Parts: sequence; C-alpha cells; structure tokens
Amino acid sequence: MPTFDDANLLVGTRSPDDAAVYRMDAGPALVATVDFFTPIVDDGYTYGRIAAINALSDIYAMGGRPFLALNVVGFPLGELPEAVLGEILKGGANACLAEGVALAGGHTVRSPEVLYGLAVLGLVDPARVVTKRGARPGDALVLTKALGTGILATALKAGDCPAAAARAAEVSMLTSNRVAAAAMLEAGAVCATDVTGFGLLGHAWEIAQASGVGVRFRAGDVPALPGAREMAGRYAPGGLRENRKFVAPHLVTGPGVDEDTVNLLADPQTSGGLLVALPPERAAALAERLGEPARIIGEIIEAPTPALEVIK
Repeated sequence: MPTFDDANLLVGTRSPDDAAVYRMDAGPALVATVDFFTPIVDDGYTYGRIAAINALSDIYAMGGRPFLALNVVGFPLGELPEAVLGEILKGGANACLAEGVALAGGHTVRSPEVLYGLAVLGLVDPARVVTKRGARPGDALVLTKALGTGILATALKAGDCPAAAARAAEVSMLTSNRVAAAAMLEAGAVCATDVTGFGLLGHAWEIAQASGVGVRFRAGDVPALPGAREMAGRYAPGGLRENRKFVAPHLVTGPGVDEDTVNLLADPQTSGGLLVALPPERAAALAERLGEPARIIGEIIEAPTPALEVIK
C-alpha cells in the first residue's frame, strides 16, 4: 500500500489506531472511521442498534465526538424479506438519534450475507487526541465493559446459551461508550482503545507496540459476562483462534493461568468497552466513577521489547 505524507493527516495508516484524524485549517480536527459486520443477534432491529453503537465507539475511543454517519449495507434481497432490512436500518437510526448523531443516508448493495454498519465523522481537539501511543510504565489499565460477547454469541448459535447470559451480552453490546469516553477525557487519559475484534490481548498488543512497553493483566480482575468463563473452553469463535495465534509469539502466562482464561482474553468482542491507561490514582477514580463492570485489570510495565503478560 502507498503511504500518505500529508502533514495534516495526524493519525492514519502508519499507526494502529481506531480512527483517522485529519487537521483542518483551524479549530477541531476531523476524526473518521468505518465499521460493519454480519449479524451478531437474531433480531434485525437489535442488530442495527449494536452495529451502529459499535461503529460510533471508534470515534469515542479517540477522544472525539461523532456528529455525522452514513449507512453501509449489504443485503441478500430476495433471500430475506425487505422488512428485515427496514428493521436493521431503523435500529441503526435510533442508535444514532440517541447519541445525537445525524444519520444522512448511505449506500446499499446486494450481497450473499447481511452486512451493516456505519461510516462516521466526528470532531476532536487536535491537542487532546487519545491514541495507543501514550501508555507509560506505571500506568494502570481500566477496562470499562466485561468480556465474553464472542463466546456467548457462538454458544447462542449452538443453542446452548442460557437466556440470562444472552441478555447480559446484548445489554453490554447496546451500551454506548459515550459516557465512559467523557469520563476518560475528564481523567486526562492520553492512551486508550476500544476492545473489539482483536480481543483484549490483540488490542493490548497494539498499545504495547505503539507505546514501546509491556502490558500485564491480572486475569482474576478481568470482568466477564455471566457464563463466559465457563463456556470459554467449549465455544471458541474463529476470531478467537486467530487472535491467539496473532499474540502467541509475544505472550507470557504465569502459573495458574489456564487455557480458558487465555481464551476469554482473546475473545473477539462486538461493541466492547474501552481499555484506558492512566496513572494509578486517576485510574482508580475513573473505575470508581463508572462503577461495575469497570475495573483496574492490570498495568503498563517496562520491557526491553513490546510484550504481553497474563498473571493469575
């Protein structure tokens, strides 16, 4: 791929961040992203809401405020009723409405699978862009949502997910990161990401690489959705296996850290929470302000080369 040396492109393909940032002539910078995926739940309206909230999350993770979105749609017309598409679009529109984001149309193509998401524009103060490059040894790590959506969705497809666990996963995916992002900015965060398809370990590895540090997690402190830990050994989505292969050369696990635990930390998340690096006192205040399931789950450590570590 060619590289782009535009001096106004503050965050682009050279760094593994959640959205692009482009400096305008004056005032706020433009922050942009696009995200879409296949259905994660059976109900079209709920799927549309989750997909929209997931796409908006990239803007929040950069410290930005989304203001404009466009639909990105693939739909097997003739294979599914058009009413299903209507429900998906209605769900996305209502999610944007709740977040104060204008949804101004989009583009639709025929496809063999249902695909839905958003292209999103936001605004961010160029001096307060939150990236994956700002973690420092001694920082604590706050995770704002529990893990396990990928595992539970796979169990649901197999007909083996308790209704309470499925509902908890749905509620988590429908929870916007807007409030957590505002609290993160007030706490002075300069390093964060949202935890999505690469799982906690994959996105933490991006922070480790970008910041030149080690990332250590305490597995016992990581919040999990109901049933996710118990099902982690039985239901592994394809993305989980790929995530484990991706981080394996860089990951060290301590005594007592079993395979199911690593599976949970590698589980690909849909509309996951924010992972925020902050000095310990500010991290504790952030976790307390947000309340459960937000917790301090680890810390940034010095390392000769970027690394991941999971201890019990």
